[in-house]
Amino acid sequence: MAFGTIKKVALVLVVLWIGTLCYLWFPNVLPDLVKSKLTNKLSLESDHYHGNIKFRHVAAKLNESKEVIHICITSDEHTIGGMIALINSIVSNTKSDLMFHLVTDETSMDQLGIWIQKSKLSTINYEIKKFPANWVEGKINVRGSRKELGRPLNYARYYLPKLFPNLNGKIIFIDDDCIVQGDISELYQTKVNPGHLAAFSEDCTGTAKRLTYMKNIYADYIDVKSKHVQLMKIDPQECAFNTGLFLTNITEWRLHNITQQLEYWMQLNTKEEVYGNERGGGGSQPPMMLVFYKKFSKIPAMWHVRYLGWTPGTSYTTQFLRSAKLLHWNGRFKPWGRTSQHSEIWDKYFIADPSDRFLPVRKGIV
Repeated sequence: MAFGTIKKVALVLVVLWIGTLCYLWFPNVLPDLVKSKLTNKLSLESDHYHGNIKFRHVAAKLNESKEVIHICITSDEHTIGGMIALINSIVSNTKSDLMFHLVTDETSMDQLGIWIQKSKLSTINYEIKKFPANWVEGKINVRGSRKELGRPLNYARYYLPKLFPNLNGKIIFIDDDCIVQGDISELYQTKVNPGHLAAFSEDCTGTAKRLTYMKNIYADYIDVKSKHVQLMKIDPQECAFNTGLFLTNITEWRLHNITQQLEYWMQLNTKEEVYGNERGGGGSQPPMMLVFYKKFSKIPAMWHVRYLGWTPGTSYTTQFLRSAKLLHWNGRFKPWGRTSQHSEIWDKYFIADPSDRFLPVRKGIV
């Protein structure tokens, strides 16, 4: 009996001795382990690939939240500063629980991850995924003059269910040349009518029509003489919509094979003209106009004030822009470029790139 007691005491002493040595040799390890067990607040995976995910940061409380607003933003090395400014504008104007699904090219993954981790955005919930360019290889044919519209990341919005196979329910997609000034939860609550698959902003009325000098109808984007288009019985005078911002349900997207439908029109356009030579140009918009024809609800006007990038001159009054919930610099003149209107609004949310690889161009700065 006494012998057994001595063995137990000796074992305890050995464990204490080993623990003391570990504490002396690795003073930072044990506190970190204890802290992670006690707080259980953050789950952080960085610098380790998980499929095509490299950086991921998700707060444990996010899983307990009744409603998390999911936001997808895509960008590449040419526009990645826009993604950072957009994220900052969103988190600066809401108290809602957010989850950012960020998609970029392989070249920009490290840059973006470090940029977020070394800035005030380090506490946001996000994942960064690489977009496989081979998904759209041989499927893109941009006939217009804006060849940048043929970059693979411009079509990543087609592949939401494939990029996020475990995600269901609502998600907001926002172009990286936008700034959000309102509470994103308001946009998230936009009503999508029964039978509709998404919500977009119509382009054929008001300011959009005045700034573009186009009617912004289907005939401005689609070759309505195409026999394939004619089979759809599309009205050429039907109002077009902008695809740089939309709310959709990724479950419904998957159920209705939206990705496959979009790919059909892309591939067909490489063999014969379906879109691209019209005044509105090509890019990723025409296939979405074909697939979502009469199947979308409307986003409130102040939640998509666009065409700030259409001309370098001022298109809106300062007072009007202050009341806008979301600003979109669609067009050639981006807010990080030398000639851009109202770039001071964008500058307010931009966070400098710690690697100095992305530098906004400003007048008077060489």
